[in-house]
Amino acid sequence: MKIEKLVYGGEGLSRGPEGVVLVPFTLPGETVETDVGPLQKGVRRGALTRVETPSPDRVVPRCPYFTRCGGCHYQHAAYETQLTAKRAILEETLFRVAKITPPEPIGVLSAEPWGYRNRIQLHFEAGHMGFRAARSHSLVEIEHCPIASPKLNEAIAKLAVMVKDPRWPKFLSSLELFTNEESVQLNVVETERPIAKRFFEWCAEEIQPLERGPLTCQTANAAYRVSKGSFFQVNRFLADRLIEEVTGEESGATALDLYSGVGLFSIPLARRFERVVAVESGSTAVHDLEANAGQIEQTLEAAKSSVDQFLEGFSGTVDLVVADPPRAGLGKLAVKRLIALAPQRMTIVACDPATLARDLAPLLAAGYALSKVVMIDLFPHTYHIETVAKLKKI
Repeated sequence: MKIEKLVYGGEGLSRGPEGVVLVPFTLPGETVETDVGPLQKGVRRGALTRVETPSPDRVVPRCPYFTRCGGCHYQHAAYETQLTAKRAILEETLFRVAKITPPEPIGVLSAEPWGYRNRIQLHFEAGHMGFRAARSHSLVEIEHCPIASPKLNEAIAKLAVMVKDPRWPKFLSSLELFTNEESVQLNVVETERPIAKRFFEWCAEEIQPLERGPLTCQTANAAYRVSKGSFFQVNRFLADRLIEEVTGEESGATALDLYSGVGLFSIPLARRFERVVAVESGSTAVHDLEANAGQIEQTLEAAKSSVDQFLEGFSGTVDLVVADPPRAGLGKLAVKRLIALAPQRMTIVACDPATLARDLAPLLAAGYALSKVVMIDLFPHTYHIETVAKLKKI
């Protein structure tokens, strides 16, 4: 098969007598041999068996678990090739889904592509520890992760030994590790029975320093308290540049920060707006948001609410709306209410190109113009695409 292009999801697309076939771990222009699977939802998926004609952009993956672990999709591609492909996928998706063409070429922000992750989830089975395989619940045993931060890799190495110790609780299924590169926060994700205190004491002896409470994550703008269950950006190298891209040139009377989390954008906005309302539905994140707001003199209002409910009851003149919704996007109801609210400017931070396109289409039809689109590569070596889209009312 001849691979035409990469598509969202991390696979290469080929067209043949059997129709469209998606093949992982391939690159455009390559000729490959593939075991083709059955037709599902209009496409077939193939398992790569041999690269007959490799692309000049193909490189040797750094990770020994690559192709088995489900975390990375592009380690076989030079990093510049990854960025080029993601930008092309974003551009194509905006046009295919909603006929949107940005007014200027899509910008790209990137940083060091290795050791960037500050959060991982580890799974445990019968004395083994690792990540899940792609499209599977099978465990891929690991001893390190090249995209995880140095502090997380220290913890991974310790846990890889501990899991084989008789003291390890066999009923513990998964743990989450989060770090600020000074301390590691350890959170139980899944267990069949409560974990005894002595287990955490043992972890604290091996992984130092270890925290079960909130961590403080420092950026150029502020220090953020982040508790278990609160979201914080995963890429430790790009948080400042993301904040700058979203908030850097904005000022005015009133701003709304929707899906605010712990206040990553709210706090810098509060320094330049007379009033900022941060909207967040998660109880833990709201508590962190309130604690983080306490470090600035400006007034920052925390509203514990779903975005749909908040927008239904909110009225007044708004200069700026910042929205960082989950993968499902803003949705029809929130978009409808934003159109009625008619803020002068909107900035949408999106983690899925298709849902971004669906959210943008009615906003553009209602009298907004797309002024800037930037792709921020928060997840190197994966297919995930983070986008900042800025709109102005015409």
